[in-house]
Amino acid sequence: MARRLPSAPPILAGLDYVRPLGSGGFADVFLYQQDMPRRQVAVKVLPAQEQSPDLIRMFNAEADVLAQLSAHPAIVTVYQAGISADGRPHIVMEYCPDSFAQRYRWERIDVDEVMTTAVRLAGALESAHRAGLIHRDVKPSNILVTTFGSSVLADFGISASLSRRSTDDLLAMSVPWSAPEVVGEHTSGTVASEVWSLGATIYSLLAGRSPFERREKGQNSREQLRRRITRATFVPVPRDDVPDDLQQVLATAMAREPERRFATAQEFGAAMQEVQRSRGVSPTPLDVPAAEWMPEPLELGDATARGPARSRVVVEGRRTPPPLVATYAVREEDSEISGTPTRRAVWPWLVAVGVVAVVGVGVGVAVALAMGAG
Repeated sequence: MARRLPSAPPILAGLDYVRPLGSGGFADVFLYQQDMPRRQVAVKVLPAQEQSPDLIRMFNAEADVLAQLSAHPAIVTVYQAGISADGRPHIVMEYCPDSFAQRYRWERIDVDEVMTTAVRLAGALESAHRAGLIHRDVKPSNILVTTFGSSVLADFGISASLSRRSTDDLLAMSVPWSAPEVVGEHTSGTVASEVWSLGATIYSLLAGRSPFERREKGQNSREQLRRRITRATFVPVPRDDVPDDLQQVLATAMAREPERRFATAQEFGAAMQEVQRSRGVSPTPLDVPAAEWMPEPLELGDATARGPARSRVVVEGRRTPPPLVATYAVREEDSEISGTPTRRAVWPWLVAVGVVAVVGVGVGVAVALAMGAG
């Protein structure tokens, strides 16, 4: 199938378009310069011609997921979401200048760096799972690298709620990193299949290819990969510097039977930390949310199309209340001025001034008449 060309970048208030960053099956990503505060941001936009209810639901759900989880240090940060002037949903996110999309294919990535990335991603996935969500598309291209060199998980566009067990849910996957039960279409995703995908992704970063990919041309069609994944025979990473205990962690994560894998992403991360300790490396923090932090589980089936909201401020009455008149009380006993303002009635003074003015006018008139008579 021919690759879709990027759509035109939308005009967004407070953002100046810079250049395209990438294009996928469902959305385009552009680099913008934000005016205030001044920074570069990545804007993910749904193409104008892609406005089906399912895609809009998925897009809105991604914004909701990122808003809930982007405080995690290993999940890309979302700044805002909205609708452009031409009616296109968009998400404004942290700009990450690099990713593992192609790097693992042309660079021999250091084992310690890969393990650090593995623990960080395990914490990110565990946090999503505790919020009742699964990512469903963990793969190298969805691991971005921030300007500070840290790896973060991105693209929750096809996330699903763990409360929805229906197998007729929208099935979208990247075959080389999908578990056997997902490839066989027995499920659209579970925690166990997520552990598999994480293991397969870490395997890829070490091996320079996906786990069941072969070097020979013509051997990696979608159907060929499906058959190999279904059999799920683990072959160790072909590198001498990958220790045996790390190979065993990957083999467990990618066991064919889901019940033989790590029960959670956190268990996978903890096992990776043990490998780090055995190598004399300080273990990478495994960041998971505290119980009191966890939000209510998201139900992505309820995500609907939403437009720009207009803020309202409730005003109690139409008339503006009069300003407080501050006067100073004079104490009779010492006639000193006190610095304490008091609320004193003003109208008696106004009446007195009015009376004096009327009397003054009357006296003036009387004097004038008397002089005229003389």
